[in-house]
Amino acid sequence: MKPTNLIPPVATREPHTTPIHNTELHDDYAWLRKKGEPRVTAYLEAENAYTAAAMAGTEALQQTLYDEILSHIKEDDASVPYRDGAWEYVTRTEKGKQYARYLRRPADVADAPEQVMLDVNVLAEGQAFMSLGAIGVSPDGKLLAYTTDNTGFRQYTLHVRDLTTGAELPDTAERVGSIAWAADSQTLFYVTEDEQTKRSDRVFRLTLGGATVEVFHEEDERFNLGVGRTRDRRYILLEAGSHTTSETWFLDAAAPTETFTLIAPRVDDEEYDVDHRDGYFYIRTNHEAEQFKLVRTPVTSTGRESWVEVLAEDEAAPLEDVDILLNFFVASYRVLGLPVLRVFGFDINGMAGASRDIRFPDPAYEAGSEINRDFAATTYRYAYQSLVRPGSVYRYDVTTGESTLLKQQEVPGGFDAELYASERLWFAAHDGTKVPVSLVYRKDKFKQDGTSPLYVYGYGSYGYPLPLGFGAARLAKLDRGIVIAYAHIRGGGELGDPWHDAGKMMVKRNTFTDFVEAVEFLVREGYGDAKRVAIEGGSAGGLLMGAVVNFAIAQGKPELFRVVLSHVPFVDVMNTMLDASLPLTVAEYEEWGNPNEADAFAYMLSYSPYDNLKRGVYPAMLVKTSLNDSQVMYWEPAKYVAKLRTLKTNDSPLLLHINMDAGHGGASGRYDYLKEIAFDDAFLLRELGVETI
Repeated sequence: MKPTNLIPPVATREPHTTPIHNTELHDDYAWLRKKGEPRVTAYLEAENAYTAAAMAGTEALQQTLYDEILSHIKEDDASVPYRDGAWEYVTRTEKGKQYARYLRRPADVADAPEQVMLDVNVLAEGQAFMSLGAIGVSPDGKLLAYTTDNTGFRQYTLHVRDLTTGAELPDTAERVGSIAWAADSQTLFYVTEDEQTKRSDRVFRLTLGGATVEVFHEEDERFNLGVGRTRDRRYILLEAGSHTTSETWFLDAAAPTETFTLIAPRVDDEEYDVDHRDGYFYIRTNHEAEQFKLVRTPVTSTGRESWVEVLAEDEAAPLEDVDILLNFFVASYRVLGLPVLRVFGFDINGMAGASRDIRFPDPAYEAGSEINRDFAATTYRYAYQSLVRPGSVYRYDVTTGESTLLKQQEVPGGFDAELYASERLWFAAHDGTKVPVSLVYRKDKFKQDGTSPLYVYGYGSYGYPLPLGFGAARLAKLDRGIVIAYAHIRGGGELGDPWHDAGKMMVKRNTFTDFVEAVEFLVREGYGDAKRVAIEGGSAGGLLMGAVVNFAIAQGKPELFRVVLSHVPFVDVMNTMLDASLPLTVAEYEEWGNPNEADAFAYMLSYSPYDNLKRGVYPAMLVKTSLNDSQVMYWEPAKYVAKLRTLKTNDSPLLLHINMDAGHGGASGRYDYLKEIAFDDAFLLRELGVETI
């Protein structure tokens, strides 16, 4: 039962304007940006208290959901071991423990005991939050470099551990991103971020027990840096990348004090990534190939004029990734938006030889490379899962073309895959573009007659394709008869860069109209009840949620959505994108546009959720954020909810929940994270009227 007579917190309106382009941008709740001020903290705590009161009566349902979800998770579990050098590595989880343990044992010693390299549960003792970032064992196997964040702000500290003694070395650094060991096992390269904007802009060379030297600084505010190694470990790579452009530098891993060498200078709107084999760099690039191709070039002559085509562009199948090994390579394509792994041999000239495809049985799935550390291997490990099939790891024999299952994730609690079905549908958007939608439902609880509650998830930004893996937490909704759909709208990456380009910058509205039309299509085709539609998105998907709700209100369709779940939503587009001091802002001009330009300002303002709230009837909404979010600051959803409370004319719930000890991804512990899911599901099920199975 829903509580009645609850009085929501009221945020005072304090007029604040920003003059721009001969107009003024009003923000009456700008004071909520003052993190740590007593009245801001008090307001956020009042919102949490109100949400707790509004959810009173769902405690038993939350516990039921939590127990259901947990019953489908194997708490004592281990990854498939993999060999790297003289060691075999594995990650384990244990019942009752929030975090994983990282272990290894000698690969060629029978029954050798496992050595605990890192126990994240120990690192988390006394901490409200703990996240492990980069992790890497030195080439000689004696040292472990790793980074940790104990606030959720994604600000990581570098540590180096002696794996022989277990002692922590004094070598450390703050605000560290990626790391890469040199061949001597005494030199470590790492990237650091700018303290204010969190842009990864500097690379350092650390000599253990000695000096730290800055070796690279990226001045262009659009670009972030990363370091890594080629699979054969011959070279250290330094990549500078924006949302649309990249360039790579290389350094012999055996000569860490030498200077990095540029492979090919950056060209706007051209991207490339690099690996090495037998004196050649193999480069996946969109240079003169919008959907990407594979080229190679000698290490001694790396400019674009020396690039020779290995795999031509396939305009119908974007080339997403390439794994280069000594004896073969694997190209990851998307065919009609779904992954296909194509295994090629090398001919005597090091070019592409005969190929075989690894194909998959389900209509909607995820597949890709797993851990392949042995450069000279004749087998290839890949991972596969689908909306109805738990995650599996396979070993593919390149010689025979046969795949061997190494492990399928166990799903306890009576899970039967045969009870569920998935579908892949396409609909025509208003401009004729065909847009895919993936569905999953429980067969014995579904009829295509428009009576099922419907849940639709969307994202549609940054060129990211929606993952279509298995989720044990999803079963609680499916078992209650909810049809779950994933809308692969423009702005995502399912159909390559053109799909992304068709939903960003000055055509961003395609993302929102695609989502609305996906919902209308599913309802029209009988997959869902028009009066019981729930939608969810997070981060840029939270922008999507705010935009489509505003669209429905503006179109006189307030009944289009019954329930909205919005996680860490990017809803205050204008104020954030006008503040170049915030993390991500300048780099994201290439995704959203630069609001300092009049045309871009007007277009972005036309859809910014916070700026387009109107008086009217709104669906039930649960908006979630975290105080230490470094990507979408907590004040965006806080201001959004505060303003919406002054405009909403009906009594459907409007709840804001702030995790006061986490960041963009929510709780860090696996059990705490499941409790957050149970809370969300309790809200959704209550509003849809399907609390029980």
